[in-house]
Amino acid sequence: MRIVALLLLCPLWAQPALAGAGDTALQRGEYLMHLGGCVSCHTEDGGEPLAGGRKMATEFGDFYPPNITPDAATGIGGWSDAEFIAAMTRGIAPDGSHYYPSFPYTSYSGMTREDLLDLKRYLDSRPAIQRLNREHDLEFPYGLRALLSLWKWLFFDPRVIEERPRSSPLWNRGNYIVNGPGHCVECHTPRNLFGALDADRHLQGNPRGPGGEAVPPLSRDQDSEFAGWSLDDILFSLQTGMLPDGDFVGGSMGLVVDNTTSRLSEYDLRAIATYLAGDKPTSSLRTGYSVTARR
Repeated sequence: MRIVALLLLCPLWAQPALAGAGDTALQRGEYLMHLGGCVSCHTEDGGEPLAGGRKMATEFGDFYPPNITPDAATGIGGWSDAEFIAAMTRGIAPDGSHYYPSFPYTSYSGMTREDLLDLKRYLDSRPAIQRLNREHDLEFPYGLRALLSLWKWLFFDPRVIEERPRSSPLWNRGNYIVNGPGHCVECHTPRNLFGALDADRHLQGNPRGPGGEAVPPLSRDQDSEFAGWSLDDILFSLQTGMLPDGDFVGGSMGLVVDNTTSRLSEYDLRAIATYLAGDKPTSSLRTGYSVTARR
C-alpha cells in the first residue's frame, strides 16, 4: 500500500518528454514497452512477441520470463489495474506469490502510476497468445520461492525517484529512466551473494551479468573506457550501437539497442546521456526514487 500511495501523490511534469510517443494511452504504452525492455526479455528467439520463454542464464540458475500477452489462461489477461501495479512495483503476483528479482520490479517500483497504467493498456491491446510459462531452473536453495519474502524484507525497499531541484530537467528525466523503467542499473550494478544490488557501487559494472557476460561500468569516477566518453559519444552509441572506437555493442546490449534505445525519442536519449555523463554514485539506491514521466 505504501508504494501505491506514493505513486498517487507523484506530481505531473509539464514538459513533453514523450512527444515522439503520441498522445493516446496506447501510443504512450507502446513507447513505455520499448523503454522498459519488455520485448527483449519476454520474446524468445523466433517466438511470438511478448509470449515469454527467453532463457536468462544467471549464477543462480536459469530464469524464463513469462508470457505477458493478454491471454487469460497463460498470460496476464484479466489482471486488474491493482494487480498489475502490485506486480510491477512490489513483485507480487495476483495469487499472492512473490516474483524473483530477475523481473526488475526493484526498478519498476519507481515508475509513476500513469506510466504503469499506460503500459498495461497497451499490453492489454496486443494479440492474446496461448503459451504455457516454463518453470525456472534454479540452484538450491534459490528455487525455494518462499524465501523471497525474507529477501524482500532484507533488500527491497520500493523506491520513489525524487526530482533534484538543482539538476537540469534532462538530468532528472535521465535519472528516472536509468533507475526506473529503463532499469539500466539492474545489469550495470554488481550484486551481492544474495542477488541484491550493491548500492555502494551504483553503475560500476557487473562482472557476472546475465548469461555470464561481464557488464561494463557506466560510472564516471572509474578508470574505464566509459569514463572518457563524451555526452555525444553516449548519445550516438545509444542510437546506433556503435562505440567511439568504431566497434559495435554485442550480446544482451545489442538487444537493448535494437528493442529499446534505438526506439526512444531524441529527448529521452539525450536525457540518459546527460544523466550518465554527470552521474556520480550516491545513496539514491538506498533512499529510493520516483519522478513522473514528463508529458
